[in-house]
Amino acid sequence: MIHSTAQIDATAEIGVGVSIGPYVIVGPQVTVGDRCRIGPRATLQRNVRLAEDVLVGDGSILGGDPQDLKYNGEETWVEVGQGTIIREYSTINRGTAATYKTTVGARCFIMTYVHLAHDCHVGDDVVIANATQCAGHVTIHDRAILSGLNAVHQFVTIGTYSFVGGGSRVNQDIPPYVKAVGNPMELYGLNSLGLQRAGFSGETVAALKRAYRLFFNSDLNLSQALERARTDLPAFPEVERFLAFVESSERGVPA
Repeated sequence: MIHSTAQIDATAEIGVGVSIGPYVIVGPQVTVGDRCRIGPRATLQRNVRLAEDVLVGDGSILGGDPQDLKYNGEETWVEVGQGTIIREYSTINRGTAATYKTTVGARCFIMTYVHLAHDCHVGDDVVIANATQCAGHVTIHDRAILSGLNAVHQFVTIGTYSFVGGGSRVNQDIPPYVKAVGNPMELYGLNSLGLQRAGFSGETVAALKRAYRLFFNSDLNLSQALERARTDLPAFPEVERFLAFVESSERGVPA
């Protein structure tokens, strides 16, 4: 199911049951997994690995050179996990020598006009809505949701199950399990609805709420909040993940 106008490099590997639309370009060292669908005029420029069942929408460009002045032509990659959907006119650039690849996990939904710059690393089941722009070295953990028109600063980390509201300027790390929105960015409590939909127990949600209050709704400094949390809160894995994220954040978290 390869359209007659598509251009496929001789080094590309095309799986079984793949659909490639009109005027698609599949460049050198590209692997397209079984049952992938590549929309019209999409470009897999070079060094792209698509797992099975990936959708690449019309006009999207994957595997372009990193937009980094330090890039000197190193062999770097884009890797996309199984079942991920990348909608129209999105761009995902290859990595640099920092990590040598840009990665998107499995079952993600990358909506129209999203940009993922070099060395971004996106986990599994992540949703990134229309026209969100991620600078280089951004890390997004599993099941995070970014609304439309977000601008994400380089080297930012966005925690698991967090929710970032639309039109936000994300210039600091966003802890797991919380809601954040605005410019300047502010936190607005736990992502309670998301946690409920994901089946988190009431005990876990209550413990995370207590942790949130210690850090963001009290007069305690970071060290005091960490000490109190590790003394007073149950040792749930989710609580420890929250504490470790805040403690190790390099860009800081919104107050």
